[in-house]
Amino acid sequence: MAVERILTMTLQTANIMTTTVQSRTKTVESFGNKAAQSKAEDPESPKYPDPLRQITDLSAVRAITYFLSSVKEADVSVREEFEIIETIDKGALLEQETRLGYQSVHYLVKLSDKRLSLPEYAEFSGFCAEVQVRTILQHAWAEIEHDIQYKSVDALPNEIGRRFLALAGMLEIGDREFQAIANAQVAQENAARTAVESNTLNQVEVTPASLKLFLDREYGEDGRMRDWSYEWTTRLLKRLGFITLEQLAEAIEPYDDVKVSRVIFGNKQGQLTRLEEVLRAAMGDAYLRDHIWNQGDEVSWLEDQHHERIARLERAGISIGAYSPKRSPR
Repeated sequence: MAVERILTMTLQTANIMTTTVQSRTKTVESFGNKAAQSKAEDPESPKYPDPLRQITDLSAVRAITYFLSSVKEADVSVREEFEIIETIDKGALLEQETRLGYQSVHYLVKLSDKRLSLPEYAEFSGFCAEVQVRTILQHAWAEIEHDIQYKSVDALPNEIGRRFLALAGMLEIGDREFQAIANAQVAQENAARTAVESNTLNQVEVTPASLKLFLDREYGEDGRMRDWSYEWTTRLLKRLGFITLEQLAEAIEPYDDVKVSRVIFGNKQGQLTRLEEVLRAAMGDAYLRDHIWNQGDEVSWLEDQHHERIARLERAGISIGAYSPKRSPR
């Protein structure tokens, strides 16, 4: 579907994270059911006297985001890319209706004149589609609501109505908390960047993001490293007892990472491999004892590797330490 393709590219260009962008065309049966609806205030009158013109969601595209902020960011992209005929903020309507819980932003859109001037889009002149933008929790509510088909709190038994109200509140709190966590993570990463740049490391917790910032400064950037690599190394560091970057800086300070790498491997290895071998030199047998892989009985290979590498370092005149982050300043 053209609108799906355009929306997908638009959100990607704006770096707006989505779980999915999907399209659907209303079935004949679904259209018939909607066209047969009557007005809530006048059951004898049709809700859509002219259904072919008034039912505008025959084709719809749905973008599901992770965070509430992404819904607002997507609003800018949608307005820049499409001609907006109508906007409905379902969340804003909750205060005016007894229908509860469902929050989403719906747009009725047409392709822009600029887009229609391109030959591949000319056939869509006059075509309207609905675009929906919602968070993943809002989507979960909408899917459940669609299956249950309740209309309002007043139409439900009291006990079930109370449970629906509680659930609606939990989902709203969930959305807000996910957003708060995302904001806190960004703030923490910014604070870590400032601390690394100013070398005030005592309050910087070891995390994948802070570890990358620190090692980029200490050992130089390494584009071969991936996010999961920093995540694994962070798990290792915590298993070894490291809490702050100050502890890590204290442990590695006496050692030349490139020299350690050349002694063990014969060449300069990647950033994280160099760090692990420096920690082996700095911690000695404590590195083996507390290593994340040192579990169970079948670890003789790990012991053999450790002692062989320690011996290489000692033969090269590199002193083996007994550093313990548990005894260092926090």
